[in-house]
Amino acid sequence: MIEVLLADDQTLIRAGFRALIDAEPDMHVVGECGTGAAVVRLAQRHRPTVVLMDIRMPDGDGLTATEAITANPALAQTKVIILTTFELDEYILRAIHAGAAGFLVKDTEPEELLRGIRVVAEGEALLSPSVTRKMLQQLAQHSSEFHFPPGFDQLTSREREVLALVGEGCNNTELAQRLFIAPLTAKTHVSRVMTKLAARDRSQLVVMAYESGLVRPGQATASHAD
Repeated sequence: MIEVLLADDQTLIRAGFRALIDAEPDMHVVGECGTGAAVVRLAQRHRPTVVLMDIRMPDGDGLTATEAITANPALAQTKVIILTTFELDEYILRAIHAGAAGFLVKDTEPEELLRGIRVVAEGEALLSPSVTRKMLQQLAQHSSEFHFPPGFDQLTSREREVLALVGEGCNNTELAQRLFIAPLTAKTHVSRVMTKLAARDRSQLVVMAYESGLVRPGQATASHAD
């Protein structure tokens, strides 16, 4: 069962998300709140699978709350999905560095919201091509040289290849197809890369792939539609 915590300062939005999620047989809402401080407390209490996190909230914004949740070892299995709008693109890179597993726009279709929750619950990154492009623009603007994360020199040539493909947006099935290996083997490779780089999730691997120069802007896969 996927347990979801809702954090949004608009009661109607929370009510809509709750009705949608609770109607699914494999997920349910364990709590909801409208402030940054409250979502951190509720996350510690319920230890949900996924937190749907708004950015702009009173008493501590969503980014600060995300940092607090992802920094807590007791919440290592909790994934955060940022609820964003196109007006908040400047926060994307900070949110990923803070440990966000992905992004959803608030007016996303219901089936896409549910799919996104399941994808993140399974450990995948939720980065649409449009969000990835904007993240790359930010990286290009703020980074004049490559940055190699701790542990990068421990990666084997195959693991660097895996990291590059994750950076391009490949999931485990696509990784397996590109590398001509079994999906389970692809998953194992990704897990080893995450361990060596101390990455919380695949979204952070995407950033590391670009910051280290393994993937360049314009190289991301176009296999996923906006």
